[in-house]
Amino acid sequence: MSYNTFGREFRFTTWGESHGPALGATVDGVPPGVPLTEEYIQRFMDRRRPGTSKHTTQRREPDQVRILSGVFEGVTTGTAIQLMIENTDQRSKDYGDIATSFRPGHADITYHLKYGVRDYRGGGRSSARETAARVAAGAVAQAVLGALVPDLRITGYMVQMGAMHLDRDRLDLGAVNDNPFFLPDAGAVQAWSDYLDGIRKDQNSVGAAIEVCVQGCPPGLGAPVYAKLDTDLAAAMMSINAVKAVEIGEGMASAALTGVANADEIRMGPDGPEFLSNHAGGILGGISTGQDIVVRFAIKPTSSITTPRRSINARGEEIDVITKGRHDPCVGIRAVPVAEAMAACVILDHLLMDRAQTGGVRGRIGPDQAG
Repeated sequence: MSYNTFGREFRFTTWGESHGPALGATVDGVPPGVPLTEEYIQRFMDRRRPGTSKHTTQRREPDQVRILSGVFEGVTTGTAIQLMIENTDQRSKDYGDIATSFRPGHADITYHLKYGVRDYRGGGRSSARETAARVAAGAVAQAVLGALVPDLRITGYMVQMGAMHLDRDRLDLGAVNDNPFFLPDAGAVQAWSDYLDGIRKDQNSVGAAIEVCVQGCPPGLGAPVYAKLDTDLAAAMMSINAVKAVEIGEGMASAALTGVANADEIRMGPDGPEFLSNHAGGILGGISTGQDIVVRFAIKPTSSITTPRRSINARGEEIDVITKGRHDPCVGIRAVPVAEAMAACVILDHLLMDRAQTGGVRGRIGPDQAG
């Protein structure tokens, strides 16, 4: 088994390689009767598509998605949905020089040690090209969530790129889709652009930090022990290529807090409990509180750079490695729509699991509940 499937009730399996003829996803667990078209999915694909700005890889892929099954007359049928995305701009010759060598900081060496054979053309399954299929699956999840929880919103954005940090006093989620960095601060875009230009001219790459905010998630999603909502969100983000760390809410910063500072105090509002802060990131004991869910993760710099790095080849010889071809100077940029897709898949999965267990019945808080 190579474990290409993610999810429980809502699940998807991705397939295909970076430089193969096509890639795609098989999506199962979708309720019947949900409106879904190729055009709807394509909106999400275009946000991740390569070659959309000078700050991403110049590989030109239309990422045109096709629905092969599971949809009839514009609505889902309840059967498995097969999605396919053809590769049209492969340039495998760029990778000929590293066919038997290992890029430092890349999965080349671990694939070789595990399988004894690897697709060196762009990394095969270790390539970020695989995430196109995740975005397609995430679009399906978004369509279902739109039908079941119409007020739910999932927004990903960059909060750091190398030495550049988001000024949270200027955070504006409305600006995220108006610039190539998915940056929620329109006034900082030019400075970030100039910074990344310098990184690229130095034949280098840089890491990033991404945050995802889920607004309008109902309380009660998640289970207390082995299906915690935060556990599954963390696993989803960690499964994205190049992710090295994941935080929920305050994350690692909670180690510096006292119990007094960390406690998200509660008061009774006209529509139920109201939290006065959100250090928990919208999840307590693995279960959603109804507040905004906040997930944050760090992405390492790509190892595909033209600056020579010391390594070895399959014969055990010591060599210097450079990587030719077309690569993102910051892979964090196009990771934003991937993170949104994975969050959508997890939220929908947990929504369906909750419906199966509780039927949507919830504990009540109010005067009539006093014991």
